Amino acid sequence: MYDFAYHKPSTVADAVKLLADPDAKAISGGHTLLPALKHRLNKPTALVDLSGIAELRGIRREGNAVVIGALAKHAEVAASAEVAAAIPALAFLADHIGDVQVRNRGTIGGSVSNNDPAADYPAAVLGLGATIRTSKREIAADDFFLGMFTTALEPDEILTAISFPIPEKAGYAKMKNPASRYVMAGVFVSKGPQGVRVAVNGAGPCVFRQADMEAALAANWSADAVAGIKQAPDDLNSDIHGSAEYRAHLVTVMAKRAVANAG
Repeated sequence: MYDFAYHKPSTVADAVKLLADPDAKAISGGHTLLPALKHRLNKPTALVDLSGIAELRGIRREGNAVVIGALAKHAEVAASAEVAAAIPALAFLADHIGDVQVRNRGTIGGSVSNNDPAADYPAAVLGLGATIRTSKREIAADDFFLGMFTTALEPDEILTAISFPIPEKAGYAKMKNPASRYVMAGVFVSKGPQGVRVAVNGAGPCVFRQADMEAALAANWSADAVAGIKQAPDDLNSDIHGSAEYRAHLVTVMAKRAVANAG
């Protein structure tokens, strides 16, 4: 039997109060938490449904950035005229998450807060040098992702929005597991106000930056510039779907494609 209280607050402040209970869990799209509940891997005392909080919605341009509310669904990001005009690589990424059912239910805030190694959005957040806005503070992308399923968010802290600086160029490419569609290795590249950034997702336990590729692209923005750079397989994921060495090879392949996609 399930045994937990269900709350649906209408404001961020009310949600934060409910999450002061260390055994309470926030839920938005539910793609990670619901399967965990079904398999009895998580037994919260309360579920705090964030879907009724209007201030967590919306996609808007703020100066030289695009700000996306935490409850924006993947399909909304993909279809946003603001995103498509300012950061087409981000719209492309959102349009290639999972399948149509996932894109119409999953949220950007839930994905980034969960920090699944194979999630797409962390690559864009880190690859664009975005800023995470929460109920308490602002956190730079470089300080946010700490490890597998681990972020800088505190237990009673809610991700409210993400501010993406508008780059001069950006591109994304990934290799999907043909069965699950989760990312085996993906690379997001950008050049803009945050400098040249290369973020790798799927290949390791947590999204990370590829410094050698960043230096090469800063000197010569072209697919050829990263073609000869090898990603070390140390600490990369290795499982029945692909070895660490295979994923390391994919990082170079996806980096070349991401740069080509960026133009």
